[in-house]
Amino acid sequence: MNRSTDQPLLATVNLRVQVQQRVLVDQLNLQVRHGEFWCLLGPNGAGKTLLLHTLAGARAPAAGEVQVAGRPLAAWPLNELACWRGMLPQQLHDAFGAPVLDVVLQGRHPHLSRWSWEGAEDRALALAALQRVDLAGFEDRDVTTLSGGERQRVALATLLVQDPPLALLDEPLAHLDLAHQIAMAELMAAEVRERGRAAVMSVHDLSLAQRVGTHALLLGGGQAWAGPIDEVLREDTLSRVFGHTLQRHEAQGRTWWLPE
Repeated sequence: MNRSTDQPLLATVNLRVQVQQRVLVDQLNLQVRHGEFWCLLGPNGAGKTLLLHTLAGARAPAAGEVQVAGRPLAAWPLNELACWRGMLPQQLHDAFGAPVLDVVLQGRHPHLSRWSWEGAEDRALALAALQRVDLAGFEDRDVTTLSGGERQRVALATLLVQDPPLALLDEPLAHLDLAHQIAMAELMAAEVRERGRAAVMSVHDLSLAQRVGTHALLLGGGQAWAGPIDEVLREDTLSRVFGHTLQRHEAQGRTWWLPE
């Protein structure tokens, strides 16, 4: 991975995402750079999941182009792309039982040659990732026996072990209790800030987005607002997009968004 840090990790060029005749995003020109944590916001049905799938390469855009590290997404070999871009989906389904450690070790597969097996170093990385998501001691548990929140944290540990410079996360906090929502959001923010990574994460909690995000991408009514988080998260814009009056409050050095 020797591409310049001046190059955006993720860029879109005149991107359009649509379902049948309904345009969700149009003419989106976005640049996500090293050290930026983008929070993807918008009401239900605005197109957040479809946009993330398009950015990840799981869905073709209706028009325009997605680039990763300056290279068109379609030009990346899948094994190389997996070393640069990680995706944590909203829905997880385990068809078969497996130890948690084996699931987390799947994140190392893009970094191994075709005939290689995980070694002691890979195992150490996986165990460290489990500890970081507050699942130390869970390595031998059957993944199908976990709660929804525990399973979501296993997925996040897998992403940490994959260690891509760019992470795309679709509502990764949805099944977590309050303490783990904050802890996992701050964990991802620290990865971005301290290691020069980048993340695009869809989230419903505006106050949490304000707490951890550097930038915001707000979707609604086929429109998009993108930029530094304080420029996008404004009372008038948010109230219009969400269809309810929202007010910004400052307390104890933090910003809170509350409905009227």
